[in-house]
Amino acid sequence: MQRPRRISRAVHVGNVQIGGGAPVSVQSMTVSKTHDVAATLAEIDGLAKAGADIVRVAVPRPEDVAALSDIVQGSPVPIVADIHFNYQYALKAIEAGCAKIRINPGNIGKPEWEQEVLLAAKAKGVPIRIGVNSGSLERDIMDKYGYPQPEALFESAMRHIEICHKHDYHDIIVSVKHSDVFFMIQAYRLLAERTDIPLHLGVTEAGTWQTGSIKSAIGIGALLADGIGDTIRVSLTTESVKEVEIAHQILKSLRLGRPGVNIIACPTCGRLEVDLFKIAEEVEQAVNARKFSKNLNVALMGCAVNGPGEAAGADLGVACGRGRAHLFKRGEVIRTVEESQIVEAILETIEDWEEEAV
Repeated sequence: MQRPRRISRAVHVGNVQIGGGAPVSVQSMTVSKTHDVAATLAEIDGLAKAGADIVRVAVPRPEDVAALSDIVQGSPVPIVADIHFNYQYALKAIEAGCAKIRINPGNIGKPEWEQEVLLAAKAKGVPIRIGVNSGSLERDIMDKYGYPQPEALFESAMRHIEICHKHDYHDIIVSVKHSDVFFMIQAYRLLAERTDIPLHLGVTEAGTWQTGSIKSAIGIGALLADGIGDTIRVSLTTESVKEVEIAHQILKSLRLGRPGVNIIACPTCGRLEVDLFKIAEEVEQAVNARKFSKNLNVALMGCAVNGPGEAAGADLGVACGRGRAHLFKRGEVIRTVEESQIVEAILETIEDWEEEAV
């Protein structure tokens, strides 16, 4: 069965294409103070190494604006300036060479200010993300709906999309983020049905590493599974690199994004005869550390009920018995290994896979 993909127009953020059939890109946002150039660039470098395609920086102060040029020049990935309240900061960010500007229409101020930002972005060929957020909708829209319903987020987004189109500006990406996962999904579906604009997916204020990862996986994953979404950001109350790691796990679970090893492991039960907890953890840690680029499903199965079928159905797998396991490759048993050798056997086979792949 072919996986669905919503058709959207292409927008370029530096050298990264968003929409137009491009792979779903991953974004994150720095937590360092932007005016601390050294710390910010160090964080950006870490995010890029973790797999971030684009990084956003907060610009709440004049000294942050002043730092943008150095950050843009020193960054290995395109930089997005996150602007609230002060439209002049957006103008200066465009001049500093930022690859994209993110504005929140609910707090940017007067329509003429928004217009000035649009005209400056258009002149420089810089795209803008219209970032609608459930926590900062325009007053008249909140008065109309009484609560940030999906229709309220959609109406806010369409209002500012129409302003862009009025000025013949089409280089836009849109997000309609909500802290309620169900409402977030519905808001994005409304936009997906009625526009061809690239969509930036995210659950806003998702929470801590554990709860936020679950909310993001449900919200972002549900939309991606329907073919909706062109770039994603997982918003977590933790170190920013974790956002990138979880984002790639979401993409990997749907067989989207960059190639990589996907671990399948049984939940275990009383039939288990090996320490599969330890085996699975060691394999996953080693796979993540080595950053394999091979696109493989690896099944780690604990018993004879579902084990042989799952292991045979994966590219590579083990079906464990009492203190040992059958090692499967492309559906065939290639050898039997002792429990203490399972991790090493899996990793060795992944290492050698590229030469033997058909």
